[in-house]
Amino acid sequence: MTPEEIGTTLTEIFNPVPVQVNALGSWQVETPDFRLLVLLSDDQSWLRVLIPIVSAQAAEPFISQMLEANFDDTQEGRYALHQGVVWGVFQHSRDGLGQSDFTDAIARLISLQRLGLSDFFNQQVETGIRQIIQVAKQQGQSLEATLQNLDRLYEEGVLGDLEQGAESREQVLAAWRRRLESLWSEA
Repeated sequence: MTPEEIGTTLTEIFNPVPVQVNALGSWQVETPDFRLLVLLSDDQSWLRVLIPIVSAQAAEPFISQMLEANFDDTQEGRYALHQGVVWGVFQHSRDGLGQSDFTDAIARLISLQRLGLSDFFNQQVETGIRQIIQVAKQQGQSLEATLQNLDRLYEEGVLGDLEQGAESREQVLAAWRRRLESLWSEA
């Protein structure tokens, strides 16, 4: 893709949002939801598309999961860490890049940004629930006994917040019940 084609494609994708040309080989798209940067290398042979996702500090508990996602899930995008920020990054030789690949890469990066840490957090929660199930089964507990233990832990303030209202606690325990029931036979 030529630099002109890059600018035109960005304008087509993000219309009516304006595409800012910051310098030769540098574009920026800023929406209320994200900021996307497209940069060419100094010799204009490589293209890099970047989108900030989350602070490195917020992502710290999930770094190993992010690296695994780079290997298995992120397709043409990658998670990268720079200057205290986790970025979604796509890099490609400019000459070998087609418009559809460029468009797909941008869509994928926006998708990574929108997901943020939610998938990683959910994976961590599911791992924790599976561990609870395994321990409960090793102790010979039934699903109902495990749920009673969780209810007791919420009442005592070990889990949740003592200030949490009854309705809120019931919603949390209902979510626990659904997840435990769905994973009980698998774990």
